[in-house]
Amino acid sequence: MMWDHKTPGIPDSEFERAERVPITKEEVRAIQISKARLNSGDTVYDVGCGSGSVSVEAGLQVEGRGRVFAIDVDPDAVTLTKRNLAKFAVGNASVILGNALDKVAGLPAADSIFVGGTGGDTADIVTLCEERLKAGGRIVIGVIQIETLAAVLGVLDRLRFESVDVTQVTVAKSRKTSTGTMMLARNPVTIISATRA
Repeated sequence: MMWDHKTPGIPDSEFERAERVPITKEEVRAIQISKARLNSGDTVYDVGCGSGSVSVEAGLQVEGRGRVFAIDVDPDAVTLTKRNLAKFAVGNASVILGNALDKVAGLPAADSIFVGGTGGDTADIVTLCEERLKAGGRIVIGVIQIETLAAVLGVLDRLRFESVDVTQVTVAKSRKTSTGTMMLARNPVTIISATRA
């Protein structure tokens, strides 16, 4: 199935899923893609790619001239990302199995970097990514835990980043019940975005 729209926000239900592999939900993903300010031909990293939903959306945005490098330490995530890239006919992405701290250094310089589910290494990964990001390039980091947010903001403050923006997104989705429709809240996600000076 091909996404035949230019706007991001592919419905989560369209992606192949696996029980233990996380997905960046469609509303959060659409905001993250917009914060990256992608252009046709850009080189993008998706660190902690999970299901590959951000990789798919970024690949569609940067079009055939662009490149996406999706990285995850979980073999199940790598397999799932490959399946989703194929499903959406995204042919400009490479999927890399391994720890980003080992793999990022060998990649071409990036115009934009997404940092997602990285376990406890997020601050270290942001430090490494700063070296690989072109001047004027964008980094977009999605976090759930307050401790990770504090660590990332500290790193961004020490490194060559400017225009740091912190946006917390809280989404509620409808669900039909036997008596009507109710709204179910999802966990809030904090999106940190910044430009490399």
